[in-house]
Amino acid sequence: MKKVARSMGIAALILAGFAMVGTSLVAVTYSGTRDIIAEAQRAALEASLNALVPADRYDNRVTEDRIEVVAPEWLGIDQPVTVYRARKQGQPVAVFATPTAPDGYAGPIQLLIGVYVDGTLAGVRVLEHKETPGLGDGIEERRSPWILGFNGKSLTNPSSKQWKVKRDGGTFDQLTGATITPRAVVKAVHKFLEYVRDHQQELFAPAAKE
Repeated sequence: MKKVARSMGIAALILAGFAMVGTSLVAVTYSGTRDIIAEAQRAALEASLNALVPADRYDNRVTEDRIEVVAPEWLGIDQPVTVYRARKQGQPVAVFATPTAPDGYAGPIQLLIGVYVDGTLAGVRVLEHKETPGLGDGIEERRSPWILGFNGKSLTNPSSKQWKVKRDGGTFDQLTGATITPRAVVKAVHKFLEYVRDHQQELFAPAAKE
């Protein structure tokens, strides 16, 4: 029995040693790759923002010039939404945010929207959705050019009453076989434009100094 107990004790020590080594390796690997992962994520975000506002239009580090805002009625979500600010020689150029269209056909639709300081849309992209393949997924740029129809639009172009899909008396096309999805996106974009208009001072304020 003593030999068995001794063997079990040795096995337990060996397993504990392997566990410690494994934990140490994971910690070292995480420490060594954390900055690389963070930089890759930042680069991916910047690429998405540059798809709306070309990089030569601003000279600040957009991903570091940001604020958190909470405005469920306008941004479609209860949680804080990050707003990124683009500047050129310290002057505001545009803001980016990821509001949500909460009333999509199959659930919330997360958007990326860029708005220039004059209130003109730099562009809109769909980041995440659960809409029906072949119908509602036409809001994706890779599926159809529908989302590009927001480029250059503003609260006055078209008029506020025209910020609807054509079936509702507006100017925006609906997708073949799908009206609820584009209706939700148009509504969310319009609300964000209104939010930018009403919060210009906060959104385009000078960046906080360290």
